[in-house]
Amino acid sequence: MSKAKKAPKKKTAKKTAVKKASKPVKKPKKTVSRKPAKQKANPRPLKTTKKIATKTKAAKKPAVLKTPSGEPLILVLNPGSTSTKVAVYKGSKKLVSESIEHDKAQIEKYARIVDQYPLRKTVILDFLTRNKIELKTLAAVVDRGGLLKPISSGTYAINQAMLNDLREAKRGEHISNVGAFIASEIADQSGAKAFIVDAVSVDEFSPLARISGLAEIERKSLLHALNMRMAALQACQDLNKKLSEVNLIVAHLGGGISISPVDHGKFVDVNNANEGGPFSPERAGGVPTGALVKMCFSGKLTADEIKKKLTRSGGLAAYLGTNNANDVKDSVLAGDKKAEEVFQAMAYQVAKEIGACATVLKGQVDAIVVTGGVAFNKIFTGWIKERTAFITPKFFVYPGEDEMPALAAGALRVLKGEEKAREY
Repeated sequence: MSKAKKAPKKKTAKKTAVKKASKPVKKPKKTVSRKPAKQKANPRPLKTTKKIATKTKAAKKPAVLKTPSGEPLILVLNPGSTSTKVAVYKGSKKLVSESIEHDKAQIEKYARIVDQYPLRKTVILDFLTRNKIELKTLAAVVDRGGLLKPISSGTYAINQAMLNDLREAKRGEHISNVGAFIASEIADQSGAKAFIVDAVSVDEFSPLARISGLAEIERKSLLHALNMRMAALQACQDLNKKLSEVNLIVAHLGGGISISPVDHGKFVDVNNANEGGPFSPERAGGVPTGALVKMCFSGKLTADEIKKKLTRSGGLAAYLGTNNANDVKDSVLAGDKKAEEVFQAMAYQVAKEIGACATVLKGQVDAIVVTGGVAFNKIFTGWIKERTAFITPKFFVYPGEDEMPALAAGALRVLKGEEKAREY
């Protein structure tokens, strides 16, 4: 993607050279008419959506338009349970974004989650109007996708088969099911393309990874695919290689923890972030099964209470009373020995899972990649690096979990021809 950014600068340089050379030649009118354009080009770095709307309007092209720099406008959608995140990108550059809150009572009046999409579409269209961005200027509308059938990672064109599956919600009702409908309808109105990127249902398991040890139970893929693939692509930029050329171990460290061996671009295995692997700020991870069975049949807790204990009040929250890794770090720095022991134990389990992933890749690991909110914590990532340095000296940390630029980047790769949109 860094190469794509350099290309427009070269074009500008060439245009300038042509302009200077054409001054003494026969076409003075062209030189005169281009001077005002040059003065207008100076304010181009300004991120005001008003200017962009004015310029794209003047371009007078049907359907899909591009901004003066040649970069496409991409509308990014990310519905949450009580909010809708929306942003507009010019290529990889964010122009404007907003998290729109929804009244809980208004949301709860819908019998099914998927029925919320007209309401959410209305607030998105209002967002575009307020920021003076016309529908016809959009090149793509992209959403994170919902609970679909198991699919490979990548960018998918939204089609009717996908919308039918999301409406039926065979794999569960989830707010992520809503966005594809909004993206599809706005794209139809604007003449843009509609995509989803790295949905939560990404499943690229090898056959061996599916076997659990109980014939009635199959291991399933559940991971933070969107953020993890973005981090993997960032690592490839630093390695100066393509994703299809490398083996990586990618660890997403957030409220839940996903760690995957990435074999030439495929997430061939992963700990289920809800049911196994390291404990996290709020999830219990892979706990001893015998003791868990006793707890389940003790009569003291309901099934829902057990699930909550495992997925929302386990991990750091269970030991230290907080799921905030920064608070735990502060306690460690203040000399709290219990906090230090529990925090180190979490890093220990993460490192152990990374080591297990190295065996899946037979020790052929080009880099270890760490991302997610907890990755901002240098003490924690330092402990992981100490234990895993023998696997590979390449240890990349890309903190944060910003899904919006990852979605924009997925659409942009297809628009620029770097990837082909997959069919669902």
